[in-house]
Amino acid sequence: MKKNTPKIVHMANLWSLVGYPPKKKEWDIERKIAAIKEAGFDAITTLLTPKLARLARKYDLGVVGFFSSAKMNEFRGFLESQKKAGAYDINVQLGDHDTTTERAVALAVRLMEESKKLGVRASVEIHRDTCTETPEKTYALADGYRKKTGELLSMTPDFSHISVVKHLAPSNFTERIIERKNLVQFAPQIHFRPFNGHHCQVPVTDGKGRLTPEVKDCLVFLEDLFRVWLNGRYGHEQLYVCPEMGPVRGGYNFHSLPNSWEEAIVLRKQIDKVWKKVVKSL
Repeated sequence: MKKNTPKIVHMANLWSLVGYPPKKKEWDIERKIAAIKEAGFDAITTLLTPKLARLARKYDLGVVGFFSSAKMNEFRGFLESQKKAGAYDINVQLGDHDTTTERAVALAVRLMEESKKLGVRASVEIHRDTCTETPEKTYALADGYRKKTGELLSMTPDFSHISVVKHLAPSNFTERIIERKNLVQFAPQIHFRPFNGHHCQVPVTDGKGRLTPEVKDCLVFLEDLFRVWLNGRYGHEQLYVCPEMGPVRGGYNFHSLPNSWEEAIVLRKQIDKVWKKVVKSL
């Protein structure tokens, strides 16, 4: 391992605990935060509030902020609220499915201007139903932003969305997904949800504790992704990684499959193994 190798920061999305535990009274927010700490996570990510900030401090967890917006006049307020709650890194779902590239570039420029003024770092998430819902839109935005500012756009890769859009097979995940290495390497956070070309979320386990063939395919891709990121030259000291398993509520998971939170715990451990394997090989 090279000296000064960046460290991985495992963050849990509170979204994974929506409706947990299944078929019982849902836990209150403090119990969820305590469970995140007990599961070995280092941080939480969500739309932060003062209460969540207090609980994160109580359980010695870092925080990564979040918001979704297509309106420039909302950016300052959202950024300020997330900064006040302790976040430096803030994940942003930007625009809508019909936001034009021209408009998306203008939104991204304003978002980054406001974040710099406040001393925080916003990252535009690659996500469906936003201005980055396809790779073509994502890269047009990144190119337009660079042409306008001379800078790379800070982004949050979540390649499960692109895989579904492009109907990909595991054999060409890496070739088709990691098209822009510099954008991956510049990213301060990555959302990793196991996927294939038909589903943006596949099960981590088979319900009996064994890893599914589908998640094993994705872990091979994750190894390639980490290798690309770690070979970057952007001076990051750490990388936030989220095993972002979505709950039944909202449609990511199914009632018949293992629940999202317990799957996220298993996935965190697998992510850590892959990271350590790649770091050891450097």
